[in-house]
Amino acid sequence: MTFRCTSGQTLKTLFLQAPSFEGFDGGAGSRYQTKREVKSFWYPTWLAQPAALVPNSRLLDAPADKLTVEQSRSIARDYDLVIIHTSTPSFPTDAKFAELLKQDNPHVKIGLVGAKVMVDPEGALNATNAVDFICREEFDYTCMEVAAGLALEDIKGLSYRRADGRIVHNLPRPALENMDELPFVAPIYHRDLTIENYFNGYLKHPYISFYTGRGCRSKCTFCLWPQTVGGHRYRVRSAANVIAEVKWIKENMPEVKEIMFDDDTFTDSSNLPRVETIARGMGALGMTWSCNAKANVAYNTLKVMKDNGLRLLLVGYESGDDQILHNIKKGLRTDIARRFTDDCRKLGILIHGTFILGLPGETMQTIEKTINFAKEINPHTIQVSLAAPYPGTTLYRQALDNGWLQENAGINLVNDKGVQLAAISYPHLSKEEIFHSMEVFYKRFYFRPGKIWEIVKEMLTSWDMMKRRLREGVEFFRFLRAHEA
Repeated sequence: MTFRCTSGQTLKTLFLQAPSFEGFDGGAGSRYQTKREVKSFWYPTWLAQPAALVPNSRLLDAPADKLTVEQSRSIARDYDLVIIHTSTPSFPTDAKFAELLKQDNPHVKIGLVGAKVMVDPEGALNATNAVDFICREEFDYTCMEVAAGLALEDIKGLSYRRADGRIVHNLPRPALENMDELPFVAPIYHRDLTIENYFNGYLKHPYISFYTGRGCRSKCTFCLWPQTVGGHRYRVRSAANVIAEVKWIKENMPEVKEIMFDDDTFTDSSNLPRVETIARGMGALGMTWSCNAKANVAYNTLKVMKDNGLRLLLVGYESGDDQILHNIKKGLRTDIARRFTDDCRKLGILIHGTFILGLPGETMQTIEKTINFAKEINPHTIQVSLAAPYPGTTLYRQALDNGWLQENAGINLVNDKGVQLAAISYPHLSKEEIFHSMEVFYKRFYFRPGKIWEIVKEMLTSWDMMKRRLREGVEFFRFLRAHEA
């Protein structure tokens, strides 16, 4: 089976984040895909990267653009090849959308990318005849070669259905080593996306996020992409290459107020000299920036970052219980996290702290411990998630082996509105208890006089911040009411 253009030209290609649940952030990359307590959207960077490699392609993010199914179908009808990013929560609706595209045009070729199909390409292909192929591993060049019309049997990293119906899995595609050879994604954002549609509760608006490297050396048992697509070697772009993309953004997208480096752990201990070099480059450009960080960065490095435009760190604390941190192989202790947080406070670095409820070892007592820990260290803002056993992760295998999750139950990570569900249940702690602990956590963290005054003072800094926090407050209270129900 081959997809070839009779003219010898590249197939007209659409890279698509398909329409899904209202407010559902399917492009959330290496974290988790769901509808959040405050409406937010992350850039579909993993689709933008191959789009930058395929001439005359288009990137379409239907959820962020609030496009309906019919509007998205109308756009897709003009393309020969449609490549859809999918995830465990969105796969059923993505498969149905692929079937609609085949109804509209039986000749369109449809492929899927993402960790969900990387883990089980055969299952994904068997789930619907509308999907012709799966791009596994890091799929940038796999997509490019499909779009160029190469014979499918010659493309590494591809699983596909032959004309006789047989499914074939080609040899894997090696991980990309020279990250600087990839084109910038910012020009694709600029060309195809409405950047005002991308926002969240802790970054300035509008912002831009992109990756300066792939993979993560940490071995956290719940984290999806390092265990499936990216791997545990941190492969990075050179500091000069990163700064060149930021310079392009500054010159071509002057409305951007903040850059977010979205690497799983931008501050990996093997990477600190490069981090400081990038920081100084950001300072020279006068750019405000943020990044993901582990709660163990030394004061001296934090100071270099802060002195050169760093505004905020997104930090995965996960739990306030050291045994749980050990169980999930976090490579961190609460005393180290406390010291790091104190250092950030002294330097004036804001923190958006993330926590997870329902990890192995969780009890009502450890939940209480984590809530108290969060109140003690007092990040500027927090995000509370429920342990999500994505297929392909150690957490998923543990959940099956120990009976915490029934086989195939991983598909029920969200409800029919895209809101995250508690999927794991323990003999001593039910899914319902874990689920409802989330709103308790949020209420006890945010409904404190000191935290309320902190938010009010922030609102008084500008009319834009006032409007933004009021909108987010309405969304947050709606989320709590829905969660309680």
